[in-house]
Amino acid sequence: MDYEKYSQGPCPVARALLRVGDAWSMLILRDAGYGARRFDQFRASLGIAPNILSRRLAALTQHGLLEKRQYSEHPPRDEYVLTAKGRDFLPILAAIGAWGRRHHGEGGTSRFTDAQTGAPIEPVVVDAVSGRPLSQIRLKLLGPLQD
Repeated sequence: MDYEKYSQGPCPVARALLRVGDAWSMLILRDAGYGARRFDQFRASLGIAPNILSRRLAALTQHGLLEKRQYSEHPPRDEYVLTAKGRDFLPILAAIGAWGRRHHGEGGTSRFTDAQTGAPIEPVVVDAVSGRPLSQIRLKLLGPLQD
């Protein structure tokens, strides 16, 4: 992907995907949303190679989705905490999960539940103005990319 072209272009989807479009990065954010903070927690959960995990954590920190905090001086150890920007991405992951369960859920899948009630949730992306689900709205692009 041409980073320079898409990072400066008018499409917010392309700009966002440059920050979180990698599957490993999204799974790291998912795990951070579940409470993982430490390198070893991410590594154990994901089975990801240490060098890949280090690069993804550095990129997510650089892009402001995670904040790196030192939790031990001797030996020096860091943890990674979701920022407000990172927390804003969690509903997107929930929507991706709902789509995946609906279209690729053979063999059983996990699901999100309300932490207070334990009730399963069904994420739906809605238009904040009308309250209508976006899946029921015919979308039209306004801006430099329109036909």
